[in-house]
Amino acid sequence: MASLAIRHVASSSKSARSALGYIYLQCHIKPGASKQREGIVSVSENVIEVCVSAQAREGESNKAVREVISSVLKCPKSDVEIVRGMKSRNKTVAIGGIDIKGDEEKCISGIRERFENAVDD
Repeated sequence: MASLAIRHVASSSKSARSALGYIYLQCHIKPGASKQREGIVSVSENVIEVCVSAQAREGESNKAVREVISSVLKCPKSDVEIVRGMKSRNKTVAIGGIDIKGDEEKCISGIRERFENAVDD
C-alpha cells in the first residue's frame, strides 16, 4: 500500500545532491504544545502529526518542526525544508540528501519506522 504521509520524489536535476531525490512528508503541526509533548505524536498512512512548543508566529513553529524532524531522522537541519504550508498547520516537508539505494519501498518503510519509534506512548 502506497503511503501518502511519506513519499519519494526523484529529482530531475543532474547535480550530485539532487540525484538522490527527496523524501516528502505530509505533516499536521500542533504549535504551542507543552515542552513535554514536543515531538512526533502519531504516524498514519496519510499524515505525521508533530507537536512543537513554539508558537505559530514569525516562523518559530516552522523552525521547531525542522528541528524535530531532523532529530528523528538524524540528519542536518539544512536537509529539512518546508516546501508547502508555511503559514498553515498542514505542511509538506522535504528531506534532501537521503540515498534510497535503489529500494524506494525499503527506504520509506525505514523512515516510517523511525517516526513510529519516535512516538511517545
